[in-house]
Amino acid sequence: MNNLKLSFLFCLFISSISIAQTKEITLEDIWKNRTFSTEHMDVLHSMANGQQYSVLNFNRVERSTSIDIYDYKTLEKVKTLVSSANLDEIPYFTNYTFSDDETMVLLATEEEAIFRRSSLGKYFVYNVKTKTLQSVSDFKIQEPTFSPNGKFIAYGYQNNLYYKNLETDEVTQITFDGKKNEIINGITDWVYEEEFSFVRAFDWNSGSNKIAFIRFDETNVPEFSMDVYGNTLYQTQHVFKYPKAGEANALVSLHIFDAETGKTEEVKVNKAYNDFYIPRIKWTNNPDVLSAQYMNRHQNELDLWFVNAAKNTSNLVLAETDKAYIDVTFNLTFLKDNSFIWTSEKDGYNHIYHYDKTGKLINQVTKGNWEVTDYYGFDEKTKTIFYQSVENGSINRDVYSIKLNGRNKKRLTKTEGTNQAAFSADFSYFINTFSSATTPYEYTLNSASSGNLIKSIKDNDKLSQKLADYKTSKKEFSTIHVNGNDLNMWMIKPADFDENKKYPLFMYQYSGPGSQQVANRWNSANDYWYQMLAQKGYIIVCVDGRGTGFKGANFKKVTQNELGKYEVEDQIAAAKKLGELPYIDASRIGIWGWSFGGFMSSNCLFKGNDVFKMAIAVAPVTSWRFYDTIYTERYMTTPQENPTGYDENSPINHVDKLKGDFLLVHGTADDNVHAQNAMRLTEALIQANKQFDWAMYPDKNHGIYGGNTRLHLYTKMSNFIDENLGDKIEEPKKEIKENTSKIKG
Repeated sequence: MNNLKLSFLFCLFISSISIAQTKEITLEDIWKNRTFSTEHMDVLHSMANGQQYSVLNFNRVERSTSIDIYDYKTLEKVKTLVSSANLDEIPYFTNYTFSDDETMVLLATEEEAIFRRSSLGKYFVYNVKTKTLQSVSDFKIQEPTFSPNGKFIAYGYQNNLYYKNLETDEVTQITFDGKKNEIINGITDWVYEEEFSFVRAFDWNSGSNKIAFIRFDETNVPEFSMDVYGNTLYQTQHVFKYPKAGEANALVSLHIFDAETGKTEEVKVNKAYNDFYIPRIKWTNNPDVLSAQYMNRHQNELDLWFVNAAKNTSNLVLAETDKAYIDVTFNLTFLKDNSFIWTSEKDGYNHIYHYDKTGKLINQVTKGNWEVTDYYGFDEKTKTIFYQSVENGSINRDVYSIKLNGRNKKRLTKTEGTNQAAFSADFSYFINTFSSATTPYEYTLNSASSGNLIKSIKDNDKLSQKLADYKTSKKEFSTIHVNGNDLNMWMIKPADFDENKKYPLFMYQYSGPGSQQVANRWNSANDYWYQMLAQKGYIIVCVDGRGTGFKGANFKKVTQNELGKYEVEDQIAAAKKLGELPYIDASRIGIWGWSFGGFMSSNCLFKGNDVFKMAIAVAPVTSWRFYDTIYTERYMTTPQENPTGYDENSPINHVDKLKGDFLLVHGTADDNVHAQNAMRLTEALIQANKQFDWAMYPDKNHGIYGGNTRLHLYTKMSNFIDENLGDKIEEPKKEIKENTSKIKG
């Protein structure tokens, strides 16, 4: 009887496993029900004592937010610093920032997005000692920032710069000429925000008595307008300054405001610049010395200036040049002696350098045929630098330590995948965020000296258990050799893959300069979509071609002046080689991409019309003449200088080659890649009498999201794939030639 019972239970267990493993991913799971969402640590901040950290927590029951303090050693919650449940003025807050001495916290509320990085919001200062709340302003402002002494907050409002005395509530207006679409003070214009990736264009000095800021004169920048259809009888227009390639940029100037005298002086450096950018400003440890980076319009010359505000003098301390372009980073750190740490690609790979305060090179700290991908900080006590790199393979990320003199390098993370560190203020600990293609995010406490695991903080085991119920496939990493290069690749096959059958191939890529899509990290929403497609019988592949990142400057910059030439050649060549595999149906190969990837997929279908049967292009650039100055000219110079580079690789000029099926998608309120791109390509296709499908999403920006939008979009794309690639999987043929030796992995 007992044996019969055990046998029954075993059969029931096996049956439940087989049922569980056949559950299929749906678009509703991905885009509506958030079935595969992951746990995170939000707004992590290391407290100044080095022994505690804070995070932002959301209480779903009370619908309130709180800043909670935890102990590094025990990982136990020490206290709740502040909760919106106890604040009458704030139902909840969405972000927080400490003053330097951590006696006050700036709480962000009612935030509303402007563009990709910029937002407006109402802000309150919470006094930790008195537990009182103070409003920064009665209206929505931008980028409020504590002074180092915590007595003031500077912010932007309606294109002017202000600061508030928190002790007296007195507000001082610093600039007065701000005007929409003409003058901006202390906040970046659209193109700086998008391409130099910052919004706050002002900075306090360490003495809390001076503010340096950049002024943007947009008067001569051409305007772009977008209709906003909304729900009313008449549409409105959004009009903003957008400098397209070859057109006028905002005129920038650097200024220093002295709070003690109330005067503002324009900074003049000892070099005549014609058309230039100021992509970074940062005060040194000396309260009178400001660092400012100046860059020519071609972005192949970068000058680092030290400006002495007291003496009104400037000194050029570092000048870099490159045949192609120089990437601007935030990796500038001043040490106590005002020597500085800097990252550069000047030896062909991105590495860390140490210079003295005059700009004389002390030493190159890191070396090798690999890239430093992040700089975490410098421990003055141990003279140790902490950083992230791809030394352990370009698809992986590890955390390292190294002495300032370049010796005693240690790999601190042990597990292969993507590791990212957040160090304690005293560099005794770091919280490591780890994920891989097989492991969702794990948060662990580690020793900064050895990297050894101390304790687990948070994992996503529940998600892993949930995914075990679904029919999923492994993401297989390898390389494919085309056009003389070994290109990183991943492949997802159907879970019931049979090498004796032939499958349609669907390729994804982005391909933009310095980008990476083939990386050993946890799933994005698109990865679940690829799993869904694999369930239907597709093989999905992604290849990072020439021009992508983390394999050295030469590999990345080979596309200079020819965006879309070599990248398209690599995708076409990869598709041809993959089509030779016995289990891939070469007559059914499709490709898709978004933004730069949409530019690529369009070109691949047109130029590779004998290879690709279909393509989907979402929010594509269709001519680089339509895109902004900073991004486009970095890689292409201007259209006036390089007309053939712009036109020979524009999909608009290759519509006559279209043979396959094409789906074009765009949002009408895309402030980044304007819907103009889709309209001009559409007109060219019409005049070439080429049939195609398209979808315009009203009032949606470059991300095309909100409500059911993503669900609708991915349903449309999935249906298009099924209609054009999704015939029944071929049954095996009698003779199959093995042809996998050409692909490594």
